[in-house]
Amino acid sequence: MESSANEVNSIVIVGGGTSGWMTAAALSQHFKDKPVSITLVESSQIGTIGVGEATIPTLRRFYAKLGLTDTDVLKATNATCKLGIEFKDWSTLGDSFIHPFGIFGQGTKETDFHHYWLRAMQAGHTTAFSEYSLGVQLARSNKFTYPSTKPESQLEVYDWALHFDASLFAELMKQVALQANVMVIDDKIEQVNTDNHNGHISSLQLASGGQVKGDLFIDCSGFRSMLLQQTLNTGYCDWSEWLLCDKAVAVQTKASDDPIARTLSHAQKAGWIWKIPLQHRTGNGHVYSSQFMSEEQAEQCLLQQLDGPVLHEPRHFSFTPGRAQKAWNKNCIAVGLSSGFLEPLESTSIALVETAIEKICLSFPANQYTNRTVDKFNDVTAAEYERVRDFIILHYKATQRNDSPMWRYCQQMDIPQSLADKLAAYQKDGTMLAYPWEIFGKDSWLAIYHGFGLIPEQYATKADNMEQAYLLKHMHYMKSRVAQSVNSAPTHKQFLYETCGFEAGK
Repeated sequence: MESSANEVNSIVIVGGGTSGWMTAAALSQHFKDKPVSITLVESSQIGTIGVGEATIPTLRRFYAKLGLTDTDVLKATNATCKLGIEFKDWSTLGDSFIHPFGIFGQGTKETDFHHYWLRAMQAGHTTAFSEYSLGVQLARSNKFTYPSTKPESQLEVYDWALHFDASLFAELMKQVALQANVMVIDDKIEQVNTDNHNGHISSLQLASGGQVKGDLFIDCSGFRSMLLQQTLNTGYCDWSEWLLCDKAVAVQTKASDDPIARTLSHAQKAGWIWKIPLQHRTGNGHVYSSQFMSEEQAEQCLLQQLDGPVLHEPRHFSFTPGRAQKAWNKNCIAVGLSSGFLEPLESTSIALVETAIEKICLSFPANQYTNRTVDKFNDVTAAEYERVRDFIILHYKATQRNDSPMWRYCQQMDIPQSLADKLAAYQKDGTMLAYPWEIFGKDSWLAIYHGFGLIPEQYATKADNMEQAYLLKHMHYMKSRVAQSVNSAPTHKQFLYETCGFEAGK
């Protein structure tokens, strides 16, 4: 039997930053025709993490719903374009591959392209899988243009995301929220009060002496998880056995004159270094395992690989990979870092904020919720985090590096059964297992499989549905079409100049 409904007339968001203001902006739109007030409490005395500067394409759909265009956001956040992520030295030392936002080749209704590629390869065809991705080839050539809205074939299909200044994007979201009558209180929270009867959060006690009451509280307080963990003691699922990296050091440098249209992830002996180019600066960081490297070693490793002058002192962070046992506990929902953390290897931090916000909106067709609503939210959130977890673990498990203790451990470690099943199915005959609530689709998994040299033992027999000579001719045609599209595209730098007025060095 369905439990009684909890009515929500007031929502209190704790914490600003990217996740807080994204939540405020989206919920103010969702509840605009409902009798629900929204208040955000943040303290200008407390800084935000602000290193989540690489995104995936879903963010563009998020801000489009708020009425913002790509040009609006590119200009407002000093952004550059991102066609994917380049992984250097992950498979073996000296190796490099790109995970694009797009598809590979052109398959048929019955058979995916990778089966045709595998059949052609077994017949002596030598063209790399990545040659059939327009997204990869544009990224490698550092070119960019908006994808065609009416592509003539799958060979023209790719997507893109942004590298942006997270604090500027938060400010943009703040302006959207304030225009929609979200109330903001700049104050420190001294105490979180709970109801003696049901344990729900009842109010926030502020340093100024004021009190903020609410029916639903959203925790965007970051790693502190002030409401979900500190107050409600919700509990945490620790995934350190598979994801060894638990620290990071970040620093910003002077902008490049020719910013790349991809995020760079460069594997090191005990982790990896990121490079994220913006118009006005470059973000850099080293994510590493404290089991295998000290803070001093990690910082020195990062500083030795920077391209430009440093703009501030390096900042150090610690984290525990995993997720809260419940993202929604009693009348509190955690969004962002307060809900869990997975290293930013595939730029999923903001994407998981987006999916949390989307689930909140779906949970409230009206301004009330039940226990069944809460349970469904938690089930889906757990699945989403676990699917992303598996995708990230794959990058470590599939390595062929044996030059350091961390990489040797990763090769030998046990992995979650859900990932083991996926790997086994693909390596046998190219079958792509798909689970519910996956952020990354088939082509993303293919990019990682092929990037690490994981090739199926056999292809699907449906790929035998054409003459071999015709198949090889068509493979050559597809490669040529991709190359032609790359040749005709403007450079990333030229695109930024024409769209945003970007000029190197300014």
